[in-house]
Amino acid sequence: MVNVQPIKIIEYYRIEYGQFETKYNLINLAHGSPDFLPPIFMRNALLNLTISNDTSINQYSNNYGHLLLRKSIAHLYSELINRNLNPENNVIVTTGATEALYVTLQAHTSPQDEWIIMEPSLDFYGNIVRMAGGTPTYIQLYQMNGSGGRVSSRDWMYDKKEMARLFNKHTKGIIINNPHNPTGKVFSKEELQFIADLAVKWNTIIIADEVYEWFIYESNNHIRMATIPNMFERTITICSASKTFSVNGWRIGWIYGPSELLNNLRIVHPNVVHSSPSLAQVAVAAAINECLEDFEREESYLENNSRWMHAKRNKLLELLWEIGMTPVIPEGGHFVIANWTGLDLKANLEEDVDEFLDYRFTKWLARNVGVLALPVSSFYSDENKYLGESFVRFCFVKKNKTLEKAAKLLMEWIQW
Repeated sequence: MVNVQPIKIIEYYRIEYGQFETKYNLINLAHGSPDFLPPIFMRNALLNLTISNDTSINQYSNNYGHLLLRKSIAHLYSELINRNLNPENNVIVTTGATEALYVTLQAHTSPQDEWIIMEPSLDFYGNIVRMAGGTPTYIQLYQMNGSGGRVSSRDWMYDKKEMARLFNKHTKGIIINNPHNPTGKVFSKEELQFIADLAVKWNTIIIADEVYEWFIYESNNHIRMATIPNMFERTITICSASKTFSVNGWRIGWIYGPSELLNNLRIVHPNVVHSSPSLAQVAVAAAINECLEDFEREESYLENNSRWMHAKRNKLLELLWEIGMTPVIPEGGHFVIANWTGLDLKANLEEDVDEFLDYRFTKWLARNVGVLALPVSSFYSDENKYLGESFVRFCFVKKNKTLEKAAKLLMEWIQW
């Protein structure tokens, strides 16, 4: 028998936590999948396509994306970044944002190249860098607010001196997730400009993961990296229909940026997935066109959707404060991270003592309370996992009924 060694690149929690929901009949607030339907205009668009007499819609699209979708994306972002994007040269459609990140790093990474990643971060950032032959270099977002009051995600900041030290002759680029998962941080113009100046100084690329671009709360302002002076020429921006329209399963993402940086991606992408699903692409194009028309109206889908998510965020925050956790108020995105350690006496964490505390707590919560959260240490590299074990992550992009059920279970637990 051939001795094949498994690739240890995916955290075991992905498998284990994925089984918890069915095993324990849980309220799943761990994963970022909505449990409600996408907007009716998207479903109608897809339905109409399935019964269309257009035979081409059931076949391969252009390798770089269906032209209807690339035109819609180019139109949308030309408006947003105040630059004329060409659908042929400045846009590539991908099978989700994860594939977009994969092909970008594969196309722009050589041995000895370093990519700067801000932690906490999605684990696949570092994994894909290593798969491409590069080296991930981590910098922390530190919680700067020490007053003991309510903490906002804006209080999670990188150290400028540390950031400046990380850039060097081997730095190929930096990945900026904005709004940030899991903290919900929306980077300020000053923070982005500081990184932009370093990118110019060291002639590096910036990968801007902006999949949560439409979920900004209160008076916070999302600044697209490509709009910073001199940054469009060195920025590859990744976005997705998954978050914007609550269709994670459609697997439609996209990349926009300068043609020179996208040239290598045009070689890699078709050799990874060939092309993305045609039906889903055309339906997403219709949805984007609907939103473009909405921009002329007082009430748009994107504004209403963000307002709706804002209310859900507030509902979850109030619950977490009430049960005794200390949540970080997110400026954007779909998640709330919360310091749970004030409740350590309410949970018996004697089992699995070889694991980090947040793993032990979230497992105990799942088995005994019926609510699934995600350990934040899973968003850190191996050497830094201890930095996240005081926090767990909850997703609030759920039906109100789901959030109310979770609230009932958590409040009953606290009253034991």
